[in-house]
Amino acid sequence: MNTVKALSLHEMISLITQEFQTSFDFVEKTLQIDEKTAQLLYIKTVVNGTDLQECVIKPFFELPTEHHYKAYLTSLPQQQELKGKEQILDEMTRGSIVVIVQGSILLLDIKKVNTDSVQQVNLEPTLQGPELALSEDIATNINLIRQRYHSPSLTIEMQQIGQRSNQSLAIVYDSQSVNQAVLEIIKKKIESLHSPLIQTTAEMQRLLNDKKRSLLPTSMLTERTDRIIYNISGGKVVLLLDGNPVSLIAPAVFFDFMSATEDNYRPFWVTMFNKILRYLGLIICLTLPALYVAISSYNPEVFRFELALSVSGSRIGVPYPSFIEVLFMLIVMELLIEASIRLPKVIAGTATTVGGLILGTAATEAALTSTIMIIIVSAMAISTFVIPINELGFAIRIIKYGVLLFATIGGLLGLVLFLLGFIMYMANMDSFGEPYFKLFIQRKTAEVKGDTA
Repeated sequence: MNTVKALSLHEMISLITQEFQTSFDFVEKTLQIDEKTAQLLYIKTVVNGTDLQECVIKPFFELPTEHHYKAYLTSLPQQQELKGKEQILDEMTRGSIVVIVQGSILLLDIKKVNTDSVQQVNLEPTLQGPELALSEDIATNINLIRQRYHSPSLTIEMQQIGQRSNQSLAIVYDSQSVNQAVLEIIKKKIESLHSPLIQTTAEMQRLLNDKKRSLLPTSMLTERTDRIIYNISGGKVVLLLDGNPVSLIAPAVFFDFMSATEDNYRPFWVTMFNKILRYLGLIICLTLPALYVAISSYNPEVFRFELALSVSGSRIGVPYPSFIEVLFMLIVMELLIEASIRLPKVIAGTATTVGGLILGTAATEAALTSTIMIIIVSAMAISTFVIPINELGFAIRIIKYGVLLFATIGGLLGLVLFLLGFIMYMANMDSFGEPYFKLFIQRKTAEVKGDTA
């Protein structure tokens, strides 16, 4: 405010004009009738033309004096508080206009929003629950949250991140249930971000992680409003970045990534059965290829005699060790998964399905792999997609190669040692001050906190 007062009107106009003079969409307009005069400065491509005409220009010609016009503009809900010249320039790029009348500078927010349409749930589909996700407009997303969480303790703090992009970031939490220590840690990490450009929520998630090369995520990306509400009520913090239809939830522990939103809607035993399936899928995805290598190459005595003969018989003609066979098929499967993500949706399913069938059939007929290996890789691929949160699924896809390496070196002993080390690593991790590997959680706390969300 002091900076604005320190500058004269002429200096402020010169500053704005000099800053935006090379932009084709910068408009400097003077309104005048009889003895009334007002000056408008704005960027037309980010300003709502209808609101500009109805709320600013039309009243100028209808009200009798400049004093009445200034009083009218001051009463508008779109008026913003002036804090400094940098704030004025920044707000103009977002869709605010500068009105100079009676020697005063007024800043009005009448931005044009083209990204406020609410999208369909795409990344986290469920059979039950809301089907509408977030939008790319931060104001719309805040509205969606407030429409579902009617509590006066819901707190929303606004910040700017990105030294050049100046993206708006909303920190959303319930002041009554939030862990204040965790909230302070999150705020300090946000303040320590010095990246000039932060364009996506996923990029912000990576920058907030202390261990930049850690595979396991410590915060959760979600597009579902119901998951957001469950976690806010549980005392967690939600970060909304303007221009992104995905929110960031922190802190997030390991068991959060193994729970689906549907778990809150289904009967107890159905939920427990689905959770068992997910953890079974996690174990299969992580250990099945390595288990095949360990048993077939090092510890065949683990099998029944008939099964050992069956496995050995299926590998007749395969010219290389089992770990090479497994590695070859895992890489082929990763290529198919990546292709299904990058290809257009119209042909992705057909191309990857046909490609997988042809490659599997040709590989077995050419004796490049065994038929049992095809079954193992297929089961592993299906199990990967049972994990409900993609960030953990991607991490497990990479970690399984570490399990395979240890099983190749030490057989079942190496596999067990890796799993023990992996569990100890998770037990030593934390997520914004919260223990990452929570084994024992009180049922009441879990229901409220949204750990099952």
